[in-house]
Amino acid sequence: MWKKGSSEGSDRFEYLQTLVTEFQDTDSEEAKEQVLANLANFAYDPKNMEYLRELQVTDLFLDMLTEENENFVEFGMGGLCNLSMDPGCRDIILQSSGISLVTNCLSSRREETVLSAITTLMNLTTPSSRSEITNPAILQCMLRFSLSESPRLRNLAAVFLQDCCTEEQVAQAEQQMQGQQTAVGIPLPTNS
Repeated sequence: MWKKGSSEGSDRFEYLQTLVTEFQDTDSEEAKEQVLANLANFAYDPKNMEYLRELQVTDLFLDMLTEENENFVEFGMGGLCNLSMDPGCRDIILQSSGISLVTNCLSSRREETVLSAITTLMNLTTPSSRSEITNPAILQCMLRFSLSESPRLRNLAAVFLQDCCTEEQVAQAEQQMQGQQTAVGIPLPTNS
């Protein structure tokens, strides 16, 4: 019994390692996108967390958030969103200044990237990170998202405001927004 599980685990690790190596070795943007999409999907399965941490895939995804290629950003953000459910990966993201990288993705023109960023911020909320994640600029951004025409964006922003923030914080952010068109640096998402 032990042997079978061990063999399956080592096969899984080797496959993930092959993907990471392929990403690092290829010059093809298309191949990199494919590998990132695959890694993001593997990040959804808790069985892979230990291997992905060992292969430093969290750092790879974080690096993608500052790329010009919007697919890299979207897949990196999606992968981080999946990894952020794991406490060990969450700690790596928090220790790597991940909150600011994720927050920057709130201004993406791509709804999937924004949805992943909001979900990731919710997953990264801990007693020590809460004040950074619920700062006024992020709250104002969520308030604007809660008025979006997109039901997914509107609903997720509402959940963020309800689950991560106090009523007092939300009321304060609403008061600060009165008379403002947009919060500094975070434009309204375009309607898809």
